[in-house]
Amino acid sequence: MKKSVKELRVDFVEGAVAHRLRFGGGRGQPIAKAMGLRDGKTPTIIDATAGLGRDSFLLASLGAHVTMIERSDKMHALLVDGMDRATKEGGALRDIIGRMTLLKGDAKDLLPGLDGESILIDPMHPERKNSALVKLELRQVRDIVGTDEDAAELAQVALKHAGSRVVLKWPAKADPIAGIKPYSHQILGKTTRYDVWMVG
Repeated sequence: MKKSVKELRVDFVEGAVAHRLRFGGGRGQPIAKAMGLRDGKTPTIIDATAGLGRDSFLLASLGAHVTMIERSDKMHALLVDGMDRATKEGGALRDIIGRMTLLKGDAKDLLPGLDGESILIDPMHPERKNSALVKLELRQVRDIVGTDEDAAELAQVALKHAGSRVVLKWPAKADPIAGIKPYSHQILGKTTRYDVWMVG
């Protein structure tokens, strides 16, 4: 009997997101440091490539107001559904979702009209040579959003319009994206790195 494929959905209530919320390490996490969250400083953030919304949710859980941009109709609908379900849970989840604003459109078009101190770019990562290592969920996302071949162009727009910094979330061992000026510094995680451009 063929095993059915689990349908992709955005879930802020259970699973990996809930675990990260409880045990993630607060503002000491690499992404929080990369985005400029520290004691006494909580920048406004734009997540230019919202995807499943997990990074936005984490940053909002740490007190940041996050504007999420998603251009895929299907991914945007999944985010709306996930945010609605989390809001209905009430309590802390509702408060976190209340700090998240979701916009639909291409970030290259929307960023010039938005005010954000820190802009996060997390384009679709290059495919690993061993595709078996890539989680089904990420393959499903890739099927929906494609390969983000305009990542360098998006980064250039972000660098023009960020208030203080632009952060590229990228696989730790992947080559830099061509066509972007050298970063100011990096923050390294186990499998992910954060290339940071200070622009303010």
